[in-house]
Amino acid sequence: MNPDAASIWRAPRWALSVLLAALAMLGPFAIDTYIPAFSGIAKALDATPLQMQQTLSAYLLGFAFMNLFHGALSDSFGRRPVILWGIGMFTLASAGCALSTSIGALVFFRALQGLSTGAGIVVSRAVIRDMFPPSEAQRVMAQVTIYFGVAPAIAPIIGGWLYVHLDWHSVFWLLTIIGVLLWVANFKLLPETLHVDQRQPFNVGDLMSGYKTMCSDPRFVLLALASGVPFNGMFLYVLSAPAFLGEILGLAPTQYFWFFLFTISGIMSGAMLSGRLAGRILPRRQIHRGFTIMFVFGVANLVANLLFEPQLWWALPVIGVFTFGWALMVPVVTLLVLDLYPTRRGMASSLQAVVGSLSNAFVAGVIAPMVMHSAPTLALASLLLMSIGLVAWLYLRRRFPEATLSAPTA
Repeated sequence: MNPDAASIWRAPRWALSVLLAALAMLGPFAIDTYIPAFSGIAKALDATPLQMQQTLSAYLLGFAFMNLFHGALSDSFGRRPVILWGIGMFTLASAGCALSTSIGALVFFRALQGLSTGAGIVVSRAVIRDMFPPSEAQRVMAQVTIYFGVAPAIAPIIGGWLYVHLDWHSVFWLLTIIGVLLWVANFKLLPETLHVDQRQPFNVGDLMSGYKTMCSDPRFVLLALASGVPFNGMFLYVLSAPAFLGEILGLAPTQYFWFFLFTISGIMSGAMLSGRLAGRILPRRQIHRGFTIMFVFGVANLVANLLFEPQLWWALPVIGVFTFGWALMVPVVTLLVLDLYPTRRGMASSLQAVVGSLSNAFVAGVIAPMVMHSAPTLALASLLLMSIGLVAWLYLRRRFPEATLSAPTA
């Protein structure tokens, strides 16, 4: 933690939480906002379905690749410059997407968006730990989790409305406006939170040494899997929303809001409870409760879909409770990751984000197209994705119990 934290930010702490939460939601928001406009973009740019898929893959691959470096750069040059440069490039890339007249240009600018937008979520996690002691950091991380989880749920709604009432260009102009507002807000408000004594030397050898140390540390790998992969148990349903809601549940597009109402409610209530529990129970106990909820309702979801025809009244609440469990545990796991290497929190956040973004890309490009048209296979895939994180956590608790105690305690 920065010893000067109290003096470099004199405004209410909730204001910094809001600023960091807005940074965190930018990445997932930019992924899903344009998905409802796929057909319109394809028609306007004379693009094939494969080419349209490349616009998503280019973003996700750029996001995953540059996440390797956002945090490491912020450990050397400071949090503020990396965030400002990232938002600036994202804004220009969004304008480029809006002005694209060919599918090749759109793929290029989407890749630039992906390369730049990760700075917000990666560096904001490091900022939280720079500025707040452990238990308070968990509360702030829980607030950020709300926005991170809500963004992919509301983004298709906003993008669909813009596409229907305006056109597909308006989706990217909205992202451009958001980028401008975020850049101005951070330029005026965000202080440099990395203390000068904590800056790391910037050279290739030092970076490679840091990456090697973390990637070869089984504690870090297990925590990264536990924090990054279970989100896809819910994200799979977001990616499959048109097929799941329209074909399987028979909802009209105007009724899709029910799905997002349940997922958003689960995320918000889980994250709020996570913040309230900060400092009151052991971190590993809170994580265990979150995984237990996800496992129980993941199994219930699978069994119900195998035995019954999916119905709105039970299918969506089960997914909502699953997201509640995820939001309850993920702020604590994230802090465990950051606290493994206190002098390299930016790099730790980067590598943690890479695990999450790579799994997101794999789910979007490979798993979702394979399972989205069948309710039982959707439920099974969701359960298996969550189970990767659960197995990693259980093995960590057994093999490295000390690594489960370094986050906020009572």
